[in-house]
Amino acid sequence: QVQLEESGGRRVQAGGSLRLSCAASGGPFSNYAMGWFRQAPGKEREFVAAITRSGGRTSYAESMKGRITFSRDNVKNIVLLEMNRLKPEDTAVYYCAAALSLPQVLFLNAADYTIWGQGTQVTVSS
Repeated sequence: QVQLEESGGRRVQAGGSLRLSCAASGGPFSNYAMGWFRQAPGKEREFVAAITRSGGRTSYAESMKGRITFSRDNVKNIVLLEMNRLKPEDTAVYYCAAALSLPQVLFLNAADYTIWGQGTQVTVSS
């Protein structure tokens, strides 16, 4: 199965932009639907975005819709989360996740994902 490693998290000013990356290794990446989740201190892990195996369909959390773009490159075995107009409430550890899936399937629940990265910290200062 694949292993995941996130990168790109850092401190940024409110209104700024970040691009998070998640690199996959060790498995057939194109067989996996992918997702991003985040967890702020003292809060539950919450859904951010999901993408199908091919990258043809995506789904975004309402709180971030219009500010983020989720994409994947099945040749480079990587997914990218572009985040714009960041807000202090976007501060969290962001996790990349993978789930074996049929084509065109999106998973919005953390429980559907079996493989997780270690997370990358995003801090948005006001």
